[in-house]
Amino acid sequence: MLAITGLCAGYGPITALDDVTLTAREGEITAVLGANGAGKTTLLRTVSGLHRARSGTVELAGRSLHRVPAERMPGLGMAHVPEGRGVITELTVEENLRLGGLGRGGKVGGDDLDRVYDLFPVLGDRRSALATTLSGGERQMLVVGRALMARPTMLLLDEPSLGLAPRIVAQIFGLVRDLVRADGLTVLLVEQNARSALSVADRGVVLSLGRVVADAPADELAGDEKLRHAYLGF
Repeated sequence: MLAITGLCAGYGPITALDDVTLTAREGEITAVLGANGAGKTTLLRTVSGLHRARSGTVELAGRSLHRVPAERMPGLGMAHVPEGRGVITELTVEENLRLGGLGRGGKVGGDDLDRVYDLFPVLGDRRSALATTLSGGERQMLVVGRALMARPTMLLLDEPSLGLAPRIVAQIFGLVRDLVRADGLTVLLVEQNARSALSVADRGVVLSLGRVVADAPADELAGDEKLRHAYLGF
């Protein structure tokens, strides 16, 4: 589904990604792991068109994304949930969700809303509430739900567990796993909580200082004690 080859990106003199090559296979969760400063968020921002690569290629389902602007990505099947739970607090829950469907073009249907409310019942209960009144966990559910309104085939998730209680983290990760199994969604998951990410991922990629230092099935990475201690902190 997603093929990244020789990707390099940075900020001024700083190199954030150095010859990164990886693939996210269709219908799987690929976890991108590593410490702060490893280049994980830059990777997602570059893939989704928010940051321009210096060199290298990114292909989605065989189509080059070279110079495709971020606003066109939903129409191609890619949705990006950035770090920070960025909801529009002045709008209601339902208004936030409806915005998510605009990127793919066409009318936002009630079926799409009903699907998100089935996945996140708390959002259905609070559909008329202003987003500013939501808890951190509810905001994370809202931004994931908003991304799903675009009916993506490829979902980029950046640190969905950040600042959330373990119970909410387990709920969100379990939902992502269910979506992959039920709908064939492909997920590129950036996460510092390596243990939780590997528990739901099919494959893991470890970044260190902008370079890939490991790429293997998730269970192999979780079982590699030396690599875990060196790069993943558990």
